[in-house]
Amino acid sequence: MPLHQYDYVFAIGTLFSALDAWNIGANDVANSFATSVASRSLTMKQAMAIATCMEFAGAMTVGARVADTIRTKIISVKLFNEDPSVLMLAMVCAIVGSSVYLTIATRFSMPVSTTHSIMGGVIGAGIAAVGKDGINWGWDGVSQVFAAWAIAPGIAGAFGAIIFSITKFGVMRRSNPAKKALIAVPVYFFITSALLALLIVWKGGSTKIKVTNAQTGGIIIGVGAVVALLVVTFFIPYLYRKIIMEDWELKWWNIPQGPLLLRRGPPPPRPEGVTSGVQDYYRGHLTKEELDARRAAEGDSADIEKHPATTGDEKNGSSSDIVPAPINSEETPREQLSTPKSARPLGPWYSPAVMFYLAKKVIFHGVDKDVVELQNERDFLSGDLEAIHATGEHFDNEAEYTYSFLQVLTAATSSFTHGANDVANAIGPYTTIYFIWSTGKISSKVPVPTWILASGATAIVIGLWTYGYNIMRALGNKITLHSPSRGFSMELGSAITVVMATRLKLPISTTQCISGATVGVGLCNGTWRTINWRMVAWIYMGWIITLPSAGIISGCLMGIILNAPRWGNGV
Repeated sequence: MPLHQYDYVFAIGTLFSALDAWNIGANDVANSFATSVASRSLTMKQAMAIATCMEFAGAMTVGARVADTIRTKIISVKLFNEDPSVLMLAMVCAIVGSSVYLTIATRFSMPVSTTHSIMGGVIGAGIAAVGKDGINWGWDGVSQVFAAWAIAPGIAGAFGAIIFSITKFGVMRRSNPAKKALIAVPVYFFITSALLALLIVWKGGSTKIKVTNAQTGGIIIGVGAVVALLVVTFFIPYLYRKIIMEDWELKWWNIPQGPLLLRRGPPPPRPEGVTSGVQDYYRGHLTKEELDARRAAEGDSADIEKHPATTGDEKNGSSSDIVPAPINSEETPREQLSTPKSARPLGPWYSPAVMFYLAKKVIFHGVDKDVVELQNERDFLSGDLEAIHATGEHFDNEAEYTYSFLQVLTAATSSFTHGANDVANAIGPYTTIYFIWSTGKISSKVPVPTWILASGATAIVIGLWTYGYNIMRALGNKITLHSPSRGFSMELGSAITVVMATRLKLPISTTQCISGATVGVGLCNGTWRTINWRMVAWIYMGWIITLPSAGIISGCLMGIILNAPRWGNGV
C-alpha cells in the first residue's frame, strides 16, 4: 500500500533528483561537448541542438527500462526488508548528497563523474544505515572506482595519442594535406561509425541488444561499410569541389547531388569580401614564432616557456591574456565574433515586447556565450595560456575542415550513449523512491516509468542549456590547444576506451576518458609544456574528492535523521 505518511520524503526526493539531473547536464554532458566547441567544429547553438536530440533519443529508445534498486550494487536490499521506508530515506539522502556536491563542483568548474557522485551518496547513506560491514568494498563494488582513476585516463590518453599521431604524420604533415585528408576521411568514417555502432550495441542502456558475437561483427562491419559508401558517394564530391576546386558557391544542401557535383564547371572568380566557407580554426592562437616576435617587440624575453602572460590588454586591466593573430581580409573581425546582444525594448516589464525579450534572455542565457573566447580568459588556473597554445602546431585549415565533420559524428553518438546510460544516475535512485512510496514494497529490480525517463532527460537538457557553458569554458583550450583533428582524436580515443571498458564491465567515467584523451593528444606536440597542468591537477582533485564528499554529505544527513530524538513516543 502507498506510504502517504512519507509524502514529504517523496517530495524532497523529487526536488533533489531534478537538481541531480540538472547538474548532470551542466557538468557531465557539458564536458563531453567542450572538445567540439573548443575546436570550433560546432557552435554553441549547434552543440545544444545535437545534445538535446541525442540525449532524449538515447534515454527514450534504449535507456534504462529496469533500474537496480541500488544502481551501483553497493549494498543489498535484503538488509531493508523489515522497513522499506528506510531504504527510501537512504536513496533520498544519497541523491541529496550527490546533487549538493555536483552543484558545488559545477560552480567551481570541476568536471567530475556523476556516476561516482551517486555512488558516494549511496555509500555514505549505506554506512549510516547498516554500517561499514554492509558495504561491498571488493572489486565488484568500491574498489573499481579507485582503479578507474588511473586506468581510464591512461588508456584513453594512449588511444587518443595513437590516433592523432597517425593523423598528424599520415595527413597533416604531408604535402597537400587537403587531398590526403579526402583519402583518409572515408577510412576514418568507417572506423568511427563501426566503433560507435559497437558502443551502442554493448552500452545501450539496460535494454541490451541481444546479438551473438558473429552478429556483432556483422553489425559493426556492415554499419562502417554503409557509412563509408555513403561518404564516398555523396560527401567526398562535395568536399572535393569545396576544398580542392574552391567552389565558393557550393552550399550544404548540394551534398545529395553526389557525383553530379563533379560535372559542374569551374567556379567563377570569388567576389571581394566573400569567404571560401572554411574558417580559421586557429583564430586567436599565436604560433611560437608570432609570440616570440610580439614579445620581443614589447621588449620582453622571447622564451615563451618561462615568460608569464603580460599582454598589453592585461597591463591595462583586461581579463584576457590572449592576443588574436592578425586578421586578414577573409576573416571576421574579432568584435563581430561574439553574439550581438539586442537592446531591451522600451516599455513596462509586462508589455508583450519586453516580456518576450526577458523570456528569450532567460532561455538562451547559456547559449549566447562565446565559449572559445571564455576559454581564453585568465584566472588562477590558466597559467601562461599563450605559451601553452604556442607549442601546438598549426595545420592546414582545409584539412582541419574535413575532420570537423568526423568530430560532429563522435560528439552526437557519445551524447546518444550518455542519454542511454547516465540518465540512470539521476532516475535510478529516484525510481526506487517512487516504487517504495507508491507500493510500500522492496524489489531488487524496479521498472522505470516512461515519465521518469522523460523527466530525467528534460532536466539534463535544461542543465546543459542554462549552465553548461561554465564547465565548457574550463575545458578544451584551457588544457591544451584544440583543433578539429585533435578534437576528433580525443573523442574517438575516449569512445574506444568506453567500448573496451563496457566489454570488460569496468565502471569508468566518460569524464575521465575525455580528460585523459585530451592530455594524451596534447603531449603529441612533443613537450610536456603543451599541457596546462594546473587545470589537469584541478580536474584530478575533483575526481578524488567526489566519492568521499558526496558520501560525507549523505551519510551525515542519514545518520542525523535516523538517530534524531522523536517527540511523542514516550522517549
